[in-house]
Amino acid sequence: MSENRGLFFKDFHADAKTTLLFLHGGGGAGWMWQPVADRLTEYHCLVADLPEHGGSMQIKPFSMALAANKAAELIREQAHAGKAIVIGLSEGAQVAVQMLATCPELIEKTIISSALLLPMPGARMYSSPRLISALYKMTVPPFRNSDWWIKLNMKYAAGIPDEFYPQFKADFQKMTESQFVNLMVANQTFRMPEGIENAKVPVLILCGSHEYNAMKDSAQALASKLSGSQIYKINLGKGSSLTSEHNWAMTTPRAFADTIRNWLSGQPLSEELSGLV
Repeated sequence: MSENRGLFFKDFHADAKTTLLFLHGGGGAGWMWQPVADRLTEYHCLVADLPEHGGSMQIKPFSMALAANKAAELIREQAHAGKAIVIGLSEGAQVAVQMLATCPELIEKTIISSALLLPMPGARMYSSPRLISALYKMTVPPFRNSDWWIKLNMKYAAGIPDEFYPQFKADFQKMTESQFVNLMVANQTFRMPEGIENAKVPVLILCGSHEYNAMKDSAQALASKLSGSQIYKINLGKGSSLTSEHNWAMTTPRAFADTIRNWLSGQPLSEELSGLV
């Protein structure tokens, strides 16, 4: 265990006044945010690798509580004025939800995209360490050097564009059994944290129009707990899918960056967002 280490991070546009902290999805790392951060030159962008991911692999075992605590430390130490606008996607969005409950004083505003807070179909299987361990042994070690399998997972399971294959492959090949189990259990068992209703922080809640009902219901449940929050659905148009909308920071980084910029400046949101989930 190395819980005393700080998160690995990169920062961009450090001279900008306002700090954004980006929290990535499970199994990836901060590299997924590069196309978004590149478009937001007017903001100081902190891009972290969460515990048991990327450059923070030795900070383990992964849990939402540990990830939230480490992200809070990063804000205190690196964010301008000791506060940040927190932007989370998928597992990173779950971490942002946890932070709203445990350290809202560090958060100016937050964007939460696809945070699962309710059981998925088959959740019992995916919350069992023994079964997840068996799944890992069937789907990871035999295929570490199989380009076709890695590309299949990247496209259909993660919705990651082809240009990120080198990064995705490197993370897939380094994935350990304990990491896989810890991430899956944390993701599938995370529920609405106690005290979140006390967070008086502006929140933008997002969910893909093609995502599972459990994800849409989670967005609605979160909105009901946070007074003054806004909730929108993501619709990427013809040919869009669950994975492309879930991981839209990578599939449509322009739209994601525009959403951040427009919401923070009080402008109309991007055309990919509409109505309630």
